[in-house]
This record gives sequence, structure tokens and C-alpha cells, in this order.
Amino acid sequence: MLGSTHGTFTTDSRRARVIACGEQPGPAVHGRPAEVDDLDVSGRPLYAAVPDLDRFFRPESVAVIGASDTEGRPNTGVTRQLLTWAERVGARLHPVHPTRPSVFGIPCCPSVADLPEQVDLAVLLVSDPLPVIDELAETKVKFAVVFASGFAETGEAGAAAQARLATAVERSGIRLLGPNTNLNAFEEFRDDLDGPAIALITQSGHQGRPVFALQELGIRLSHWAPTGNEADLETADFLSYFAERPEVGAIACYVEGLKDGRSFLLAADRAARRGVPVVAVKVGRTETGARTAASHTGKLTGADAVVDAAMRQYGVIRVDGLDELQDTAALLARARPPVADGVVVYSISGGTGAHFADLATEAGLRLPELSQGKQAELHQWIPEYLSVANPVDNGGHPVGDWRGRKIIDAILDDPEVGVLICPVTGPFPPLSDRLVRDLVDAAERTDKLVCVVWGSPVGTEPAYREVLLGSSRVATFRTVANCITAVRAHLDHHRFATRYRSPFDSAARTLSPSFRKARALMRPGQQLSEHAAKQLLRAYGIRVPREQLVTSAAAAVRAAGLVGYPVVMKASGARIAHKTELGLVKIGLTSASQVRDAYRELTDIARYEDVPLDGVLVCQMVERGVEMVVGVTHDELFGPTVTVGLGGVLVEVLRDTAVRVPPFGEEQARDMCAELRGRALLDGVRGRPPADVDALVEVVLRVERMALELGDDLAELDINPLMVLPRGQGAVALDALAVCR
Repeated sequence: MLGSTHGTFTTDSRRARVIACGEQPGPAVHGRPAEVDDLDVSGRPLYAAVPDLDRFFRPESVAVIGASDTEGRPNTGVTRQLLTWAERVGARLHPVHPTRPSVFGIPCCPSVADLPEQVDLAVLLVSDPLPVIDELAETKVKFAVVFASGFAETGEAGAAAQARLATAVERSGIRLLGPNTNLNAFEEFRDDLDGPAIALITQSGHQGRPVFALQELGIRLSHWAPTGNEADLETADFLSYFAERPEVGAIACYVEGLKDGRSFLLAADRAARRGVPVVAVKVGRTETGARTAASHTGKLTGADAVVDAAMRQYGVIRVDGLDELQDTAALLARARPPVADGVVVYSISGGTGAHFADLATEAGLRLPELSQGKQAELHQWIPEYLSVANPVDNGGHPVGDWRGRKIIDAILDDPEVGVLICPVTGPFPPLSDRLVRDLVDAAERTDKLVCVVWGSPVGTEPAYREVLLGSSRVATFRTVANCITAVRAHLDHHRFATRYRSPFDSAARTLSPSFRKARALMRPGQQLSEHAAKQLLRAYGIRVPREQLVTSAAAAVRAAGLVGYPVVMKASGARIAHKTELGLVKIGLTSASQVRDAYRELTDIARYEDVPLDGVLVCQMVERGVEMVVGVTHDELFGPTVTVGLGGVLVEVLRDTAVRVPPFGEEQARDMCAELRGRALLDGVRGRPPADVDALVEVVLRVERMALELGDDLAELDINPLMVLPRGQGAVALDALAVCR
């Protein structure tokens, strides 16, 4: 679609750039050194490295540095739990303490150097872990855990201490969990539960408790990674590892901040490739939340709109509450892929069904009207005066006998139905008891999803505790909102999984010819004039109006004749950011006299405002189209980001924009346009023709390529307005602002 600007170039040219710039191949991928082909145009890895964490979660030998058995001391409780855990996983535990001959009856080593064998995991119960890391490096320990706090979460001094720790860990070759972590990785997981498991990642241990408690409801958990301050091992490492585990059906995350945005996206990409759903609570939607999260873990929270867009881009399902995390992860881990996306609401109360249907439809679930034939079939068992179009109201009595199961089976046999949801607002024995038993039995014989919302505030009823929770096929919820959130996530995830194509597979490995032209135009630390910014766009094949830069009134008149009347005249200078507000734009000029007058007026204003000019632009006037904005900004977490939205004055009034993090392909660029609230303007409204969306998408992709290749050198790019002409006529960048770093 994009010709040479977005084409494929030889690996040799990329390799030459790596050698010329003195770059080194990237980090290991799948345990092997990264090759040049594993790097993008900026020299960054294209694939997530998967750390081998088997010996962390299932070590053969464990050392506890600072072990204690003196009652009342904090280290004693930790040592006791680690001892119990080591026995459970079959690991040999070696307590280490300089003054104790034994701990809990186990001979104690006075120092790390005295350990009787090479250990897989060392747990540090000391306030200053730095000296111990150097000792452990000499014994070839694979993993270490640091519980101590007082690092990046406490401010500048703590951040400096954490940086020293991270440097020591990197030098040692040890992989470290923490600091400021806890014992969650060493919890007792139930081994009597079957089915796909949830793997849990949390930066605050307490916030993972609700998910861990799912085991009490019969839902399996396999791992818990409490990442803490992430001086070394981070959320992305565990995400990549869990995505490769065959027993993991879903990954649940509580994230306060990300250590590195790129690493997180590579890990999310790995999960998306494997079809493993990732559900995340990400703190920082508000300024207060972001500030609190930063003080807790010392991480970057990132601009929330960018975080949100990046997660959606890679299929990470973002939820707001721990209860939603619980229910959504549980459903995604256990439910089979949907055979259809139609949802039917089935209830014993018309009011319940109507209320639920309103909420579900508003949330984006599709509630198809059942066919006339299917409605006639249901009316064999349900009175004619009750509605069975969807929602299906049975009136109550049919669920108390043989008719109840017939109704459920008939609904599930409809090919348009993929999900049956039955809200039970409160127990009403014996009808509700018979109803849930029929639902559980029907769920066992179908490959469709059956959900029940058990609305009783008590939750001790046998129908709930024994029948519903005893079923591995029925998804049971306690609230309507959580059910709708989880079902929507389930359908969205599988739609996403079927169409997902990793952007990293097709990401550019080499620089385009456009890069060399553009690089020559860059002025480090400066804002480019409009004329220079448009030259930058031209280098990447983005269309701009016919225009000439002139420095006299006579030259302006000659330029207008060449460009063609009517024309637009604009002052051009590196220090001009808002020309319109300063009166430095004149539009609709139709004669030589108007052009001469406009030139004099523009230069007079510039002199008065003390704005240096590199000249005056005489531009082709482009009127008929939809004004859009396409731009590049830098996010502190993810680096270059690309934005598209409604342009002109609307960009500041409506703030209707969509964001993506490069690399991305044509499909994502089209999705950006489709997400806009003002998308109807592109489709054509009030008699106006449809806009050339293909041309808009092409500009977005060319800007994305520019963002990737120029990287940090391009601090900001703002094409506003980009005039998207009627279908088939292209798009023209009428104005542009570029800032070099």
C-alpha cells in the first residue's frame, strides 16, 4: 500500500547501520542471542525474551539468608513459611546465619560461602541486600528474593539505592525478585483442582488476595508473582513466562506502574500470539491514583490514555476493580471459545430480564431477536402472553417441572446463540433450585457458555454453594455488572485472537530511503518552520499543497500565479507555533494586489511581534474535505506514539483522538479511525461525500514509519489540519509543526 516508504529492505543495510553506529545485538530471545533480524529500525528487540523461571517456582535447593527460629521475630515467621513451602515443592532448605548453629533443627551455615551445594534460590531476610548479592554471585545462585523496603518507593535516596542494587544484580548474573516484595510466591496452592489455571502477577501483594481466594470457589491458580519494585525481574518477564506455560488459561495482573513500556508490549504480544488472555487492573486513571502508585512502587505510571490504548492494541483486557479482575480472569481461564456472539437473557421475571437486557446492550453485547420459529417452539412451554423474543421470560412456573430443561435446551440449540445468561435476583426455592440444576446439567452437554448471576446477598444457599460452584461448566457471578464485563471480555478476547497478527513480525528491520532525506532536515533542539516541517513530510511521501516560500512581495505575486488562485499566505518561521492567533494567515486571496498587500501585512505583524521569519508561504488553497489531525508525541513509558483525530479547531474543543504505539499495521490504523466519536464525518454527513479514508490510513502509516525511524530525534509532530478529500482524491497536509530533540 505504501510503496517504497513502507517496503522491505535488505538485512545487510540494517546490519551495516548496527556496525556503523557501534550497536550490539539485542538481548536474548528464547534463550539465544538476538540476531540483527530480531531488531527493529531503532535497534530494539522485536520479540520478548522468555526467562527460564522453572527453578524459581520449583527449586531443588533454597538458601534463607538471615533465617531465624526465635519466636516473635519477623524473620521467624518467614522462615517457617519458607520451610513449609520447600517441603511442599520438594526443595532442600539451607538456613544461613552467622551466629546460629541451627534453625528449626536444620544445621545453619554461617555464610553464603559455606553453603553445602549450589542453590537455585536465595531468599534474603536482611535489611541491606547489596553485600549479599556479591557473595551469592560467587556461588552461582540462579535467583534471589529481596523483601527489604526503603528503595525507589521512598524517593530519590531510595531510588539511588535501588539503582545500585540493580547494577549489582546485573553484574552478578542473578535474577532478582524485589525489593519491596513479599511471600506471595510461596503460598500454598490447592493441587486438587482441575482445568486451566490463573497465573497471578501483582505489584501489591494484598491486591492479589481476591484472585488467590478463587481457589475456595473451585478455580485453579498455578502461580503468583509479587514483583514489588522490579529492580530486575518485572511484570513483563512473568507475563512472557506464564504465556508459555501449558497449564495457564489466563493471566491476571495488578499493575501500579510499568518498568519499561516496550518490554510490557513485547510480553503482551507473546501472550496474544499464544492466545492466552491477559486481564489487568492498571492503577493511574486519575492524577491521585498515579501519584499514589508511584510512591508505592517507584514505577512510571504513564499517560493513562496511552496505557489504555497500548493495552487494547495487544489484547490486554483492562478492568477497574479487583472483583472484575477476579470474575473476568476466572471466566476467560475456563470458558471454551464462543461458537457465536449472540447473547440470550433468560429469567423467571420479565422485569429482571428487561433490566439485564438494557445493561447488556448498553455495554455492547449483541442480544439478537430469536426467530419466529424459535419463539413458536418456546411457546410450547411458555404462555403466549410472555415475551420470548430475547430476553426470554418464562413467568416462573415452567422452571419447576420438566418444561424448564426443554426451554434451556431449545435456546442453546439456536445457532445464533453463543451465550445464555440467567440472572437469579434472589433464591426462590424450589423454583430456583430446579432452575440452577437444569442450567448445570444443560451446560454439561453444550459447548456454549452458560452464565448465572446469583443475586442473593447471603450466598450460603445449597443451590449456590453446592450446585453452581460445584460445576466447572457454569460461570457463576454475584453481580450483574461483573457478569456483563466478563462476558464482553470473553467475546472481545476471542474476536481479537482470531484476527491478531503481531505487528512485530512485519515491523521494519531496516531504514527506508526516506530516513536519510528526513535526517538531513532535522535541527537538534529546534522547532522547524512550517516550510521545513512540510519538507519533512514530503520526505516520507506525505502530500502537501503546492506552495512556494518567498521573501518579497513581487516574488509572492509570481508564486501565486504558479500555484494558482485562490491562494493562502502564511508567515513561516521556526518560532511561530500559532499563526492564526497572531494574524499571520491570510486565506482566499484572488488577485495580485491582494497578494502584495497580504505580504506586507504579514511581514509587518511579524516585525511588530518580534517573530523572525524565513519567508512567507504562498500556498494552494484546499477547501473541500474533512479536517483531521495526525501527530507524534513521546510517552515516558512507551516512547513515540501516533495520534489521529478530528482536526482544525475541533482538536482542542472535542479532544476526539485515538492513539497507538508503533509498530502497528494497516488494520490498527483503520481501527484508530473507527474509534473516533466523529467517525461519521469521514463517512459523509448532510450530503457531503465520503472522505478518502484509505488516504488517511496511508498518512497514519507513513507518520508511524517516521516515528519509528526518527525515534527520539523527533520530539513532536503535529499535522493539523490534514485535509482528507472526497474518496479517491487523497489527503493533503495543510499545516505542520515539528520539534526536534
